[in-house]
Amino acid sequence: MSERSDIDIKKVKELIALMKENDLIELELGDGHTKVHLKRPGPPTPVFAPMPMVSGPLAQTPALSAGLPESPSAPGGPKENLLEITSPIIGTLYSAPSPDSEPYVSLGDKVRPDTVVCIIEAMKVMNEIKAGVTGTIVEILCQAGQPVEFGQALFRVRP
Repeated sequence: MSERSDIDIKKVKELIALMKENDLIELELGDGHTKVHLKRPGPPTPVFAPMPMVSGPLAQTPALSAGLPESPSAPGGPKENLLEITSPIIGTLYSAPSPDSEPYVSLGDKVRPDTVVCIIEAMKVMNEIKAGVTGTIVEILCQAGQPVEFGQALFRVRP
């Protein structure tokens, strides 16, 4: 019981109130031979999976998406074997290097595998997205500032 008498219950209650006021999950204090460790349940800690970084053009992505059937929301019949440039990451799409600059590509522009077609911002990092194919831009499927998902079609290209 000597240990219990060293710990002032009033001080412990003050520490608990301090934790609640400052939204603390854990608190540990030590003073000489007395040590207090308080822990309360908190929100589950989010687990982040590492995102694969893409350094070069995604040559296989357009080829894979070209063989997929068109979505039911696409107007008309099948697109004349168009290739799709898809997003390799989740983020926010920007069509130009800055708000007052011209877009990287426009309808009718010719692209090569190393042509930058847009930027996707993910976790405050600007990632240049390259075409990965050779052809002509015939559809632009996303607008500047729009959030995009992994694998989402960004552009359609006629080879």
